[in-house]
Amino acid sequence: MEPTETPASDQLETFPNPRPGREFTIEIVCPEFTSVCPKTGQPDFGTITFTYTPGESCVELKSLKLYLQRYRNKGIFYEQVTNQLLDDFVSACKPLRCKVVSNWTARGGITTSVTCSYEAKN
Repeated sequence: MEPTETPASDQLETFPNPRPGREFTIEIVCPEFTSVCPKTGQPDFGTITFTYTPGESCVELKSLKLYLQRYRNKGIFYEQVTNQLLDDFVSACKPLRCKVVSNWTARGGITTSVTCSYEAKN
């Protein structure tokens, strides 16, 4: 993996939902997410949580880990990265619903949490 490679939804691999027809929830917690502040160039550290109800497919965890690592050197604001993570996840997995929450380590005494949600239209 090249550190300058741009994150994209096609980097997320999936596998068939083992219980189609049954709604269940999967929660994936990624406590070591890093990106870069586009204003200061300083690293940002956060915990990303994906909570989703799979449709026909589930995300493969190793591909998710490698996809998230592609943000390590990317200058991007919290709000943008959280929305991009949701967009790419939905594009790859096509879940029934999905929520992405990013909780960021305090900087200057301020913490930030960003939540984005998606629900499939019937």
